[in-house]
Amino acid sequence: MNPAGRAVAVDFVEDEFEEIGYPETLPTYSPHMDESAAARRRLGKGRPDGAEEKVWFDDEDDFKAPSVRSFSGGRPAQLALPPPTTLREFLSQNMPSIPPLVYTLLACYTRFHRIGLSPTVVWDEAHFGKFASHYLKREFYFDVHPPLGKMLVGLAGLLSGYNGGFDFKSGVDYPPEVPYVAMRVMLATFGVGMVPLGWFTAIELGMTQWAAHLVALMVLFDVGWLCISRFILLDSMLLFFTFLAVFCLSKFHNQQAHPFDFDWWAWLAMTGISIGLVTSVKMVGLFVTALVGFYTLEDLWNKFGDLRLTTKEQAKHWGARILCLIILPILVFMATFKIHFMILNHSGPGDAQMSSLFQANLHGNDFHNNPLEIAIGSKVTIKNMAFGGGLLHSHVQTYPTGSNQQQVTCYHYKDENNEFWFWPAWDQKDTVWDPKYGSHDPSDEELRFLKHHDVVRLVHVPTTRNIHSHPIPAPITKANWEVSAYGNATIGDVQDNWVVEVLGDVVRGDVNRYLDPKSSTVDSRARIHALTTRLRFRHQVLGCYLSAARTSLPQWGFKQIEVTCAKEEEGSKPAEGSIWNVETHWNTRLPPAARSLSRSPFITDFIHLNIAMMTSNNALIPDPDKEDLLASKPWEWPFLSVGLRMCGWGDQQIKYYLMGNPIIWWGGSISLIVATFVALGLVVRRQRYGGGKGARKPAPNSLNGDSGKNGAALAARPGDGLTQREWAQFWHVTKIAGGGWVLHYLPFLIMGRVTYIHHYLPTLYFAVLMFAHLLDYFVFQVPSTPSANPHTVPTSGVSLSDLNSIPKMIRTFRALPRMTRIKLYVFSLTTSAIVGTFWWFRAVAWGMEGPIRNTWGLGWRETWNIYH
Repeated sequence: MNPAGRAVAVDFVEDEFEEIGYPETLPTYSPHMDESAAARRRLGKGRPDGAEEKVWFDDEDDFKAPSVRSFSGGRPAQLALPPPTTLREFLSQNMPSIPPLVYTLLACYTRFHRIGLSPTVVWDEAHFGKFASHYLKREFYFDVHPPLGKMLVGLAGLLSGYNGGFDFKSGVDYPPEVPYVAMRVMLATFGVGMVPLGWFTAIELGMTQWAAHLVALMVLFDVGWLCISRFILLDSMLLFFTFLAVFCLSKFHNQQAHPFDFDWWAWLAMTGISIGLVTSVKMVGLFVTALVGFYTLEDLWNKFGDLRLTTKEQAKHWGARILCLIILPILVFMATFKIHFMILNHSGPGDAQMSSLFQANLHGNDFHNNPLEIAIGSKVTIKNMAFGGGLLHSHVQTYPTGSNQQQVTCYHYKDENNEFWFWPAWDQKDTVWDPKYGSHDPSDEELRFLKHHDVVRLVHVPTTRNIHSHPIPAPITKANWEVSAYGNATIGDVQDNWVVEVLGDVVRGDVNRYLDPKSSTVDSRARIHALTTRLRFRHQVLGCYLSAARTSLPQWGFKQIEVTCAKEEEGSKPAEGSIWNVETHWNTRLPPAARSLSRSPFITDFIHLNIAMMTSNNALIPDPDKEDLLASKPWEWPFLSVGLRMCGWGDQQIKYYLMGNPIIWWGGSISLIVATFVALGLVVRRQRYGGGKGARKPAPNSLNGDSGKNGAALAARPGDGLTQREWAQFWHVTKIAGGGWVLHYLPFLIMGRVTYIHHYLPTLYFAVLMFAHLLDYFVFQVPSTPSANPHTVPTSGVSLSDLNSIPKMIRTFRALPRMTRIKLYVFSLTTSAIVGTFWWFRAVAWGMEGPIRNTWGLGWRETWNIYH
């Protein structure tokens, strides 16, 4: 009763009570413990700043654990437990480590089982095994991919005792001296490592253990990942380092609450190293690099809006990201090329891709046998000095358009079609003896050395046609004039004349200063040298310059580089593609000139090789005149519309078919579509109803919470069902999985190069994460309520050896909360589908023996060319 004597009704509204959350982890000691028992527990990593470290001690020997800096993740830290005294305690304390260990052992079985069944060179083993041979023989070669993966293939060959003598022709049986099984096993180890990385990444992303199990199972039992990991290929390394980059990024994300401590720096640096490694295997590693980049930009943008951070702290965050995520990956990437150049120091099949100065320093190169100074009548090869430039080239095929004359191109491999003579212009005295057409012998005449502003003809040795230009647009670059090969040693016109312009020498500098226009002889210091003198060839009539850009011709030009006569404004800077040097030089009237040349700078070689790689990769476009039975389109991948035969399909051959586990691929693709609508729905619901599990807010037409005639005092806002922490975790995983999938998939829709189904395998990982994430959100993260059944059967004492225990187990299961039973149903059904489908299709990865018609039941889709 109140002083006025009136009763007061108290309305207990549930939503008005303050919600008090339970702590993330409960202490491992209690006030009810005695002092000695409490002292046996110690507070581990994650204790509040300034908290006193509690240590356990033995009754007989006091022990204080050393205070060491851990290298761990940023998930909520578990309090340290005392050392186990029994095996049961040991297993109980290490239970979180048992699932990844079991999955790793299972991965060893699936990856290594029957790995040597096929004794033949399978699919791209023909390429990457050959590259291993080049490393072991230290011969320089060229490929469109960065060198790290191929160096690891070479290392596998070295460790297994391979001597580099096999040429890895596709479909050929391995000889006894080639340890192909050991090499496959070593590279399959990267495929094994994918499975525990999948588990730990799911844990670091905040998924439940239900979802983490599904991620590990999907990585373990996808037949596409399994199949590609079992051969001498780069893909197992590419996938492993992609998984590693996502794992390290997740680790770093969980350290954000403790900036600039040891773990924060360690995982930030590890993220940078991992994206450097994945990019050093294949350039598609740039896609996961872009994912890390977008995450970093968002993170820094959020920090920019945090007014609690000082300008100095903001600068430290930016500096740390620049150091670890830009500089460190670039250093890793460049280091792989440095090692690549150090190993391959002998002349090999890829020499022509590099600069002449680089080639001159390779062991076994014959440049030191060539004459040094160029003269009229010299036979030469001419190298374009632009980054990625090739050798001037011609062949008997003609242009299908324009003049229909013989094609002139740039080619990146050495053959006789790269050879040209320097002959005098048509209006000059012919001092060159032509064994095919001429009869003049110049042996009694003085040699005429080539110099600045000399007018010459470039004559193709195999066909004796003259390099020629005329005012006809080039076939691809229409703004420039066409360059062709025309006439022969006796037929030609003034359009064959080119003026030599000397820009300088990479060793001697400006050599034109030694020229005396009044002298009939050429000062030795002004002569043009092979390898080092930088030249341009200006057309005497048109005034344009012989030039090679990075434009590739269509299939009728064998996808070689287009050569044009490029127009330039007077006084403009010379275009890189118009600068040439003499590479190989033959002249029987000149002695070989031994020389000691300085090495080309590493950074120059690094840029040169990368541009050559990109140019060659861009030339890998589909040929409309040919049908590539192995190629596929990107839109055929997500729902597994196609597969790929990795070898011959004869009855006596071991057959492998690259495809995926349909349940995993279809489930992942569907989950990406569902996730789009779920994310959109949550955004709309949060905007409309607010966040959290429930809230109240004054209605728009009320004042200070009082009722008005136009509305209620309080408008209920049910919220989106997510706490702030759950909301942040949901969106983080959605952005990593969804953003990673988009960044890995969309580029293939844009690029023009030929594509195959194995290009989707890194993308698949993000679909797998999204699949598990949605099941986690809809099922596994839903809290279970206690069962209403009062007759709960205790689980203790239940044993499968006791037949009476089976009914007890059934009753125990029925007594579980309804949501827990749903989780078990969903998990069991999904796991059974994944494992069952894997077992059904296991032969496509482990090898199909005998006639394919004897292997039935694999044609789930008509587009799979397994049987036809």
